[in-house]
Amino acid sequence: MFALRGLDVSFAVFVLIYCVLSLAVVLTWRKALIWARHCSVRRVSNVLFTLRMFPLITATLITAAFTIPSFLLLEPRAINEPMEGFPLALGIAGVGLAVAGICNAVLALIRAKRNISEWTRESETTETAAPVPVLRIRRSVPAMTAAGIVRPRVLVSGSAEFMLTPSEMQVALNHELEHVRRRDNLRKLLMRLVAFPGMSGLEAAWLETTEMAADDAAVSNTGEALDLAAALIKLSRLSSVDSSSDLTAALIHTPASMMNARVERLISWSEDRRILPSTLALRYGAVLTLVTFLVFFETYGHLISKVHTATEWLMR
Repeated sequence: MFALRGLDVSFAVFVLIYCVLSLAVVLTWRKALIWARHCSVRRVSNVLFTLRMFPLITATLITAAFTIPSFLLLEPRAINEPMEGFPLALGIAGVGLAVAGICNAVLALIRAKRNISEWTRESETTETAAPVPVLRIRRSVPAMTAAGIVRPRVLVSGSAEFMLTPSEMQVALNHELEHVRRRDNLRKLLMRLVAFPGMSGLEAAWLETTEMAADDAAVSNTGEALDLAAALIKLSRLSSVDSSSDLTAALIHTPASMMNARVERLISWSEDRRILPSTLALRYGAVLTLVTFLVFFETYGHLISKVHTATEWLMR
């Protein structure tokens, strides 16, 4: 019974924090997007992804670092408290949320595996200097896509090779390699774990900025920007929207309005959009992590006590 009460408390706290924070993200992400408009699209993309994952990460950390230890250390094992009413409903909702997220992610993986297996049937490996395998596929669509999470590769259709010049092919390949480098397919999988009503707008905005960030990373001068714009226009003729899988990053798979915006950005490319290596964000992150660890180290015992008091109130 003690173990069951512990699970009920843990899942109840998790779902409560997760839902409150998710609702806050749904209500505020557009304001954050407006605030970040002056930043590079890569930074905006990172901000949107962080906001999308913030409820899951925060709820998991609080539950694992505070709720569970406070229950194990401070909850009397001799007391046989019944599990019923609102606390029990919260716990069941937490279990349901976790199961639904896992099932959603597993189904997305199964669909992606089936689609990639179909696309790569009778595929051929091409000789390139890319750090991941590049496969030539027989299908016309997807024209070019980054596929796979553990073993990423880039799929290129024969139609794309025929339509693009060597310079256009190279910048298009650079775009897909940027998706591989940023592990965007893994990020898409993580989003499948954290379904919540009202998040579709944030996810669409993240996808848009991610594509634009990959465009910026793929080019380093005006000529390359025009080559990528030409590649987008040519390959969009194969299909208005590629039949891409959920967990792949196709070069052409977005609505026409977004494709037009990407082409316009590339045509008006300027030097200030170049993505240069920077360690400043990593340094800030390391300092913030160290400060947070020191604060928790000094106040952990007090926080554990406060969390236990809060969970006792919640479970009554």
